[in-house]
Amino acid sequence: MGVEIERKFLPSGDGWRGLGQPTLMRQGYLTSDPVRTVRVRIEGERAVITIKSKSTGATRGEWEYEIPVPDAAELLDRLCEQPLVEKVRHRIDHQGHTWEVDEFQGENAGLVVAEIELGSEDEAFEKPDWIGQEVTGDPRYYNSSLIRLPYSKWKDQA
Repeated sequence: MGVEIERKFLPSGDGWRGLGQPTLMRQGYLTSDPVRTVRVRIEGERAVITIKSKSTGATRGEWEYEIPVPDAAELLDRLCEQPLVEKVRHRIDHQGHTWEVDEFQGENAGLVVAEIELGSEDEAFEKPDWIGQEVTGDPRYYNSSLIRLPYSKWKDQA
């Protein structure tokens, strides 16, 4: 079984801008059930289907398989729950780890989330000075939640 150990943070300021190479992503969910998700993603010239289990802390099962880009495009347009999640990902190397900063677009414009994948939940890592509040475990920040309640609608829920 594949395992993903990921922590999520909100950037504090724009110190991450201009770092790393940006990649446009479009992704959708065949199922966004919190117990299991099945995601289809086109990332640049590559497409994958990913199955994830429910998170326990910062850990969850993850299985990812490459699929043909035309198949992924058809799945996104015809079968995935709407709206799709669109974002620009910036991969930034810092002190031996890669941070992925996602700048969301469309219905989720204005949201920016930084993630780091770790080898274990207690692995030590150096935070860049542009990392702010941790939001690991807050389901609002799960990409699969952003299709049900996009960031643009959060203020309506307050």
